[in-house]
Order: sequence, then C-alpha cells, then structure tokens
Amino acid sequence: MKSPSTFTVYRWELRKLRAQKRTYLGIGAAILVPMAFTIAVALRPGEPRDVPFGRYIHQTGLAIPLVMLLFGSIWFFPLITALVAGDIVANEDQNGTMKTILTRSVERTQVFFGKVLAAFTYAFIAVVISAGFALVAGLFVSGYNPLTSLSGQVVSANEGLSLVGASVAVYMIPILAIASIALMLSTVTRNSAAAVVGTLMFSLILQLVVIIPGLGGLKPYLLSTQFNAWQGLLRTPIDWDPIIRAAWVSSAYAIPALLIALVVFLRRDVTGG
Repeated sequence: MKSPSTFTVYRWELRKLRAQKRTYLGIGAAILVPMAFTIAVALRPGEPRDVPFGRYIHQTGLAIPLVMLLFGSIWFFPLITALVAGDIVANEDQNGTMKTILTRSVERTQVFFGKVLAAFTYAFIAVVISAGFALVAGLFVSGYNPLTSLSGQVVSANEGLSLVGASVAVYMIPILAIASIALMLSTVTRNSAAAVVGTLMFSLILQLVVIIPGLGGLKPYLLSTQFNAWQGLLRTPIDWDPIIRAAWVSSAYAIPALLIALVVFLRRDVTGG
C-alpha cells in the first residue's frame, strides 16, 4: 500500500483546522480588530503622529492597513498565529489521537511537515484577511487617495495599493518564524495553552529587550525588529537592506525551532501517546 504524500497529510491537516473553533476565533479576531480600529479612526479627529503613516489615516485608506501592521506586531498577529501553530501538535496529545496518527502507514516526517504547512497556511490567510479588511474599511472611511511614502514622496493610489500588498508579503517573513516557534513549543510541551502563552511571552520579551540599558545593539537581530522590515518598500528608492536582514534573521529563529520540533516529534514514544 502506497504511503500518503506530505501534500495529502497537509490536506488532512487543513480539514482538521476547518473543524476547530480556535481557527475561526483567530479569523474572527483578524476581521474584528481592524474593523474596530477603523471605526475608531472615523470617530476620532486625531491621529497617531508618532508612528509611520499615522498622520495620513484621514487622508487615504491605504494608510490604515500599514498602521495596523505596526500595532499588530506587538501581540495581535503573534497571538493569532500562535492560536493554531501552538495547538496543531499539542491538540493531538491532549485528545489522545497522536498515537493513532503515528501508527498509521504514514511517515512521521510527512505528518510533521504537513502540520508545518497547515500552520503556515493559516498564519498567511489570517494576516491577509486582516490586512484586507483593514484596507476595505480604510478605503470606505478615508478614500482611495494617493499615499505619501516615508521619503516624503507622494505615490499614486494604484502604486500605493501595490506597496501595501508587498508590505504584507514582507510582513509574513517574521510571522512564519513566530509560527515555527509556536509549533516547536506545541511539540515540546504537548500543551496548547503553554505553547500559545509561551509564544506570546517570547514575542513580548523581545519587544522589551531593546529598552534594557546596554542591549540596544541587539535590536537589528531581534525577531521583533523584523516586523518593521516592510517599511523599506515605502522609501524612495526602495531600501532592501531591512528586508534582506528580515529574511536571514527570521530564518535564524525559524529553522532551529523547526529542527528541534522535528527531532522531538520523530522521537515521540508511540506507546506513551
């Protein structure tokens, strides 16, 4: 009997996610938070001038998703990502289904990478949905108008829309690293709550490291800093350095996390669940 492929396992995992409440909890939050933020923008005349693009939220709806990317990096997007990535392995342990899965005619590496792909897919969809709703709501409130870049250059609405899409794509680089860390904690702890909370604590600690005296030099190499790499796209000319740094720094966090998770998963005692 032919063993199922990794892609087949991936599809199984996606079907599982569609049946879980926390999947829709995360997607619901991805929709409601940007909507609430946009409503607050519409009702309040002021704007957050101390953050990039904050001063433009009443001038163009294209600024709304960009500001959301800034605020969401602290806890919102890591939380949404961890809800599934931190549960995708631990849930099997808690429900007692891991033993059944690992005794099927499917290799453990296929099961593991199927779960990795499913967690990454969910994270991608959640961020895109959130940015999409922020964009639509922003356009409704502030209109489809030109956007002023970080270099002070005014770009057309169409070009600004392309830059927003590219910014979301770059934003996914550290998000996938967060998903990898959450999946590692899910595999190692076998506890969904511990994995989710652990991922959030890790994310928040990185945000705090830069304010500790003497540790400011670590900022370019912290995963939290890579959430701002997309801003390089909004400069003239485009600054590729932070984007390239985000790619290798995020990989430096994600790859070891996935390797640890893989080793632990492969060594899992089937008889013990």
